[in-house]
Amino acid sequence: MTYPLSTAGARRPAAWLAAAAALALLAGCGHKAPDAEAARPVIALPAPAADGAQTLRFPGEIHARYEMPLAFRVPGQLISREARLGDTVKKGQVLARLDDADAGKNEAAARAALDAAEHRLSFATQQRDRDEAQAKENLISQLQLDQTRDAYASALAAQTQAKQQYELARNQSRYNALVADRDGAITSEHAEVGQVLAAGQAVFGFAWSGERDVYVDVPEDRVAKIQPGQPAKVSLLSVQGQPLAAHVREVAPAADPQTRTYRVKLGLDAPDPHVRLGMTADVALAGDAPTAKAVRLPVTALFHEGERPAVWVVRAADATLELRPVTVLRYGERDVLVGSGLEAGERVVMQGVHAVSAGEKVAPMAPPHAEDSPL
Repeated sequence: MTYPLSTAGARRPAAWLAAAAALALLAGCGHKAPDAEAARPVIALPAPAADGAQTLRFPGEIHARYEMPLAFRVPGQLISREARLGDTVKKGQVLARLDDADAGKNEAAARAALDAAEHRLSFATQQRDRDEAQAKENLISQLQLDQTRDAYASALAAQTQAKQQYELARNQSRYNALVADRDGAITSEHAEVGQVLAAGQAVFGFAWSGERDVYVDVPEDRVAKIQPGQPAKVSLLSVQGQPLAAHVREVAPAADPQTRTYRVKLGLDAPDPHVRLGMTADVALAGDAPTAKAVRLPVTALFHEGERPAVWVVRAADATLELRPVTVLRYGERDVLVGSGLEAGERVVMQGVHAVSAGEKVAPMAPPHAEDSPL
C-alpha cells in the first residue's frame, strides 16, 4: 500500500539546495583579494638650502674694559673705609686709610736728618770758599785745600741723600691713604676695618669708567671661527631696542684649565648709558658661509647607519623610505649643517626617525601646528 508525498516533504530538497548555494556564495566572498598596504603618516618636509653665513650665539656678561684690585703700597692697619661696594668714585677721591702714626714719625726723622745735612753743607761751603781765597794768597797748602774740597763734596752728597730719604718718607706717609687714580666704580670689597694689611694686599675691586667689554666663553670646537676685529651684535635683556654693535677685541691664547673654554672679549663700539656692569648679554657673531650644496636640518632628523650619520629620505617615485648616509659639516644647538649625501628639496623625515624602517611606505605630512615646525 502506497502513501502520497506530502507538500512539506516535497519542499525540503529545494530548501537544502538553496542553503548550499548560499554557503558557496559566502565561501567565494572569503577569498576576496586583500586591500593594498596603508601608507604610514610621517612628518616630512623638503630639506632647505643653507643660504647665508651661520650665526654663532653665546651668552655673555658686561665688564669694564679695565678692571683691577686696589691696594696700599705700604703695610699697616686699616682704620677707615671711605667707599662702599657699588659706589661711583672720582679721580683723587680717598677710598680708605691706614694708621699713619709710624709713617709720621719716619717723616719727622727724615726732615731732621735733612736739616742737619743742609747745615753741614752750608758750613762746608763757607770753609771751601775761605780756603780757596787763602790758597790764592799762598797762605795754606795745596793738601789743606784738597781736604776742604773733599769735605764739601761729602757734605753735598750727604745733603742729597738726606733729601731723597725725606721725599721717600713723605711718599710713605702719603701712601697711607688709598686714592682713586681715575673715575670708576667699586666692584668688590676685600678688607675690613681693623685688619692688618700687607703691602699690595687687595682692599677693593675697581672698574674704570668709559669703555665696556662683553666676556663670552667659547668651546674649543668654535674658537677657530672667531678672529680679532670680527663684528658682532650684542642684545641685552634689560635694554630694549636695537642690538648694540661690537667687535672681537681679544681671544684668549689658552683654554681655562677648569672649564676648557676660551675667553673672548668683545668691545662695544658705542656703549649705551644704560649698560651696567654684570648685565647678561646675548652675543651673535657671523660664522663661516656654508658650501653651495649644504642643507640645514633639525637635530631631530639625524639618525645613524652604523657609526655614520644618516637621514630618512622619502623616495619621490613610490613614497617609500630610504636610509641615506650624510656628511655633517657642523653641529649646532638645534640644527646640523649637512654637506653631502642630500640635495636641497628632497623630502626628509624630520621627527620620529626611530619609529620607521627602510622600505616602509609613508604619507608625508607637515606638522599640525606651524609653531611645531622643526625648520
